[in-house]
Amino acid sequence: MPSTLLRPKAIVLGSGTSQGVPMIGCRCATCLSTDPRDKRTRSSLYLTDGISSILIDTTPELRLQCLRENIQNVHSILFTHQHADHIMGFDDLRRFCDLIGTRLPIYASEEVIATLKRIFPYAFDPSLEKNGYLRIIPHIIEETFQIGRFTIHPFPLPHGKITTLGFLFELEKKKILAYLIDCKTIPQTIIERLLDVEVLIIDALRDEPHPTHLCTSEAITMAQRIGAKKTYFTHLTHHKSHKERQACLPPNIYVAYDGLAIDL
Repeated sequence: MPSTLLRPKAIVLGSGTSQGVPMIGCRCATCLSTDPRDKRTRSSLYLTDGISSILIDTTPELRLQCLRENIQNVHSILFTHQHADHIMGFDDLRRFCDLIGTRLPIYASEEVIATLKRIFPYAFDPSLEKNGYLRIIPHIIEETFQIGRFTIHPFPLPHGKITTLGFLFELEKKKILAYLIDCKTIPQTIIERLLDVEVLIIDALRDEPHPTHLCTSEAITMAQRIGAKKTYFTHLTHHKSHKERQACLPPNIYVAYDGLAIDL
């Protein structure tokens, strides 16, 4: 079926922290919750305009996330960083190689590319050009780049001993989406680049401070300084339920959940 140009849309494939929610062996109120918004797979995002389809990160649940959201096309993959909860579903991209009939372009930092080559060396083997194999074309992110109609600006963000990449997506010179996860702060120079963005999706791990992630109060401060029309908190732990989190947030700031669709 031919692709059709649509209004851009983002789908939150996963909104959980590295251990997901519910956590193994935990019987807290959130982990036992029957609210489907409290079932959080590892954090990932899908962005499409009907022609170009972009996946951010390949979580361990990638196959299940794609089946749940009926995602049938991925044309490019971006990576924020090399931690396991953001890359270990990499092999599930094999199916998309078969569907599009060619190698998949991936965009990542030099450190992420090196990690993927070490863990998944076969994906970088040019001799494996046949169905059923993972076949990729690596691109090291060094500056602003283009995928279809989307202009993508990468931003380095501090995350403990490593640097993650945040992304600002522009369409026809309009700032439609910023995706900033796994970070402890947003430098002022980057905040200035993000002003007036339509939608912000940002790390907000938990209420208590954390050494490598934004906590709730820090994320609220960053969101208010950026001033997006709508902000969504993601990469969330089990320490509060979805309903409890939302009750504590200012206007125009929302708790993301798996399967949330955002028109851009």
